[in-house]
Amino acid sequence: MTGLSGSGKTTVGLNIEMELNKRGFLTQILDGDNIRSGINNNLGFSEEDRYENIRRISEVSKLFLNCGIICINSFISPTKEIRDMAKDIIGEENFIEVYVNAPIEVCEKRDVKGLYKKARKGEIKNFTGIDSPFDCPLNPDIELKTG
Repeated sequence: MTGLSGSGKTTVGLNIEMELNKRGFLTQILDGDNIRSGINNNLGFSEEDRYENIRRISEVSKLFLNCGIICINSFISPTKEIRDMAKDIIGEENFIEVYVNAPIEVCEKRDVKGLYKKARKGEIKNFTGIDSPFDCPLNPDIELKTG
């Protein structure tokens, strides 16, 4: 899933995970909180680091898929180039692009961590939607409007 911070990616992902688990499927959800605190804790938010973040996540996802585990990824993945790279690694047959679409104004109102406020004050640099771009997917497999 891709979308701005606060769009609802993780919430949607958790609900999908619960439903799939009820139906007997093995799942693993990956999002910024559980990945950046561990495997990618050495990465920042530069363009190069964002690319490497998604590259590593894609490789991990492929490993889960090879074991028969459905991997639900909830990441901003801000550019088409990054999303295309993820699709190439994971494989088109196993990649479903879900765009969790919420206007930035809504995302800022939902901002429980205060990240948008800090970005607006200049305390956080390269924040997607503020001083770093987000390329909206043009043809996602699924678009969820969560505004």
